[in-house]
Amino acid sequence: MKRRPTPQRKPALRPTDSELAILKVLWRRGPSTVREVQAELEQREPTGYTTVLKLLQIMTEKQLVERDESQRAHVYRTRDSEQATQRHLIGDLLDRAFDGSAATLVMQALSTRPASDQEMTEIRELLDAASNPTAGDKS
Repeated sequence: MKRRPTPQRKPALRPTDSELAILKVLWRRGPSTVREVQAELEQREPTGYTTVLKLLQIMTEKQLVERDESQRAHVYRTRDSEQATQRHLIGDLLDRAFDGSAATLVMQALSTRPASDQEMTEIRELLDAASNPTAGDKS
């Protein structure tokens, strides 16, 4: 019996601002219907049901979300975690705007919007861990 090759998943396309707003709702709520997504978006800005439905249909085609059609009201869920999407977007921005330089990106980010004391502590911890990867090893 001949085995069919496993289909490769295309990398998700970069979401628009409206698509990113929907992704944020789905990351917070988990799998949701169009009505549930629309109701949450409506709290911030008037958003029509058909607009959200059309965006979710486009996002399904772009492989940003998956649709469960097993119930009358279709349920949508994100394909990737928030962290994976952020990494993809940052990687894209790094390549396009900063010629791959993480240092330049961080310096620009910190000069644009100051970090809180808590964020600075977390950044220092990340830098320490990156410069001394074996410090956490107790082998």
